[in-house]
Amino acid sequence: MCGLELLDKSPEFVLGSCHDHHMFTANSEKREIARRRPALRNDVMRKALTAIAILAFALNCSAGAVNRDIPGPAVDTPAGEAAGPQVAVLAGGCFWGLQGMFEHVQGVTKVVAGYSGGSRATAHYEIVGTETTGHAESVEITFDPKQISYGQLLRLFFSVAHDPTQLNRQGPDSGPSYRSEIFFASPTQERIAKAYVAQLTQAKVFVSPIATKIEPLKGFYPAEDYHQDYLIYHPNEPYIVMNDLAKIDALKRVYTEHYREAAVTVATR
Repeated sequence: MCGLELLDKSPEFVLGSCHDHHMFTANSEKREIARRRPALRNDVMRKALTAIAILAFALNCSAGAVNRDIPGPAVDTPAGEAAGPQVAVLAGGCFWGLQGMFEHVQGVTKVVAGYSGGSRATAHYEIVGTETTGHAESVEITFDPKQISYGQLLRLFFSVAHDPTQLNRQGPDSGPSYRSEIFFASPTQERIAKAYVAQLTQAKVFVSPIATKIEPLKGFYPAEDYHQDYLIYHPNEPYIVMNDLAKIDALKRVYTEHYREAAVTVATR
């Protein structure tokens, strides 16, 4: 579905990859374009496209378990360590959708879009987009472990946030910056992440092998301001409608106990 054109061929109506949208905003007008009211002209069109996107999300994902309930982690944060706030850094495709979905999760207090896996010097999206820096588009999730555990966040990450079986891509976006990766910040997070991947693999939850990498967090660098809360402020943009709104819908339907209607945004913190 990605790559279809809607209504006309002006830039705001062309459905392409997240990278295409990023590069489009890389010119001198990028901040103005990223902030302005998005493309679709009426709510009827948005709802129709959202329904199509939800169906496509359910039918086309190779993971098989995406968009439905999967087993919770058998290994999770010990009760004695459930003192907060804590931070998780995850990568799984364009950070617009990851950030927007996790901003609707109960117990999450802040989600920042950014870059992990490379150096501070090259943590700028125009450079990251060259796919030579080692970065992955990521989100830094601050959460209260008394409301939601690290393992429960990973459950949402593997089931509704993205398709963990896609290698160096996610939907219409391709390249190592769109890879699936867990950046662990402690031995406990490493143990939980590796145990959960092994659990899901042994249970054959997914049709294809899990491609998610698990590596130590060496640094997280916030993305440019105009990327923050992008889904929340641009819910009608074609890329968002076709690729990301279904994630929030799946969270609401599949994991009702973790869903929060009002998103917590970077701008309000």
